[in-house]
Amino acid sequence: MSREKGIIALMGSGELSETMVEVHKELFSRLPFSAQAVFLDTPAGFELNADQISQKAVDYFEKHVRQSMSVASYKGKKLVSALEAAQTFQRLREADFVLVGPGSPTYALQQWRETLVPEILAERIEQGGCLVAASAAALTLGRFTLPVYEIYKVGQELHWVEGINILGHFGFNLVVIPHWNNAEGRTHDTRFCFMGEGRLRRLESLLPDDVSILGLDEHTACLLDLEKEEACIKGLGGVTLRRGGIERVFQKGENLPLQNLRAGDLKRSWAGPGQPAPAQVKHQLEIAFEDQVFAVEESFKKGLENFEGQEIIGALLEFERIVGTAQQDHKAPDFISNVRELFRGMIVSLGAKLDSVPKSRLECLAPLIDELLRLREKFRREKQYEAADAIRQSLEGIDVIVEDTRDGSRWRRK
Repeated sequence: MSREKGIIALMGSGELSETMVEVHKELFSRLPFSAQAVFLDTPAGFELNADQISQKAVDYFEKHVRQSMSVASYKGKKLVSALEAAQTFQRLREADFVLVGPGSPTYALQQWRETLVPEILAERIEQGGCLVAASAAALTLGRFTLPVYEIYKVGQELHWVEGINILGHFGFNLVVIPHWNNAEGRTHDTRFCFMGEGRLRRLESLLPDDVSILGLDEHTACLLDLEKEEACIKGLGGVTLRRGGIERVFQKGENLPLQNLRAGDLKRSWAGPGQPAPAQVKHQLEIAFEDQVFAVEESFKKGLENFEGQEIIGALLEFERIVGTAQQDHKAPDFISNVRELFRGMIVSLGAKLDSVPKSRLECLAPLIDELLRLREKFRREKQYEAADAIRQSLEGIDVIVEDTRDGSRWRRK
């Protein structure tokens, strides 16, 4: 190939949708006419329909992109023979266009570690090829990878795992998060690849200070052209660069120097002299506003856990004030709606907590009294009448009257 370096195309989702057809066509237009395209199936290699997913990619490129594509199959270390692995690695070495997509990012990492796959992919880019990493695959390319399923579905503690860091090979100190603007949760926050704002902030605090987050909206691509040293945003949404409480959002159609994505200090590298741009100010205000929401929510949870009335009431009143301020400041309706849902959820949690608390002093004592009466019955059966009478007298001391009937003992308040 004549080009010195190729392109890394990062996609938030929709790699096989109508929205990405023109993006794929543009990528092929930058490659030789006889470019070979392959689909690497590892991220979904453990799924029973892995072959159908691969065939869907082949059919999509044939029908919509008018390009032939073959499958470079490496479903897993234990699922292929040494010969099959060697054949797949060779197909990757000969490919000009490699697409990797849906599945599990952590599964893909486990299968690629200590293999030639990361090295070959970086080599192909160095030699002018194009790597398209979408959704799960995009998560793997950075310095660290977000274990989405383990956190969101299994409930593991918030953590990162090491990525294959192909981006680091080209000077980017990033983690990539697709599905940045996901809204599937409806009643709860599933932005930021299903993490939500609260989890994202805690995950961000676990990253080294020199690592930035690159967030990709759904049906959006960020094309890193390593020859032109330029990034271009394509598709329906935007791309967010986030670090140290500062965010930069780039919308579709925007181009920017790759140095801006490699920058170590977003403030110094981007702000420039004078006041920040209005869009930056607005974004920083939104971050501050969301910080308030997060802090109040945490205060409410703490109060509820310890059943501290003053903290609970204070949090609810502060939340009501925040909603009112948001309306006055003409915040986005979706944002206000999400905050309102959170507020309603807090009220429901408080109601559930109150329902679990005994209604009266008598209800608090009932389990203990019942246990004492069972013990009294045991003493009576064993003819230990003095012990049985002592229990009865003790209960009378707290105004509990014990009555013996044919059906057993019962009690009532005096």
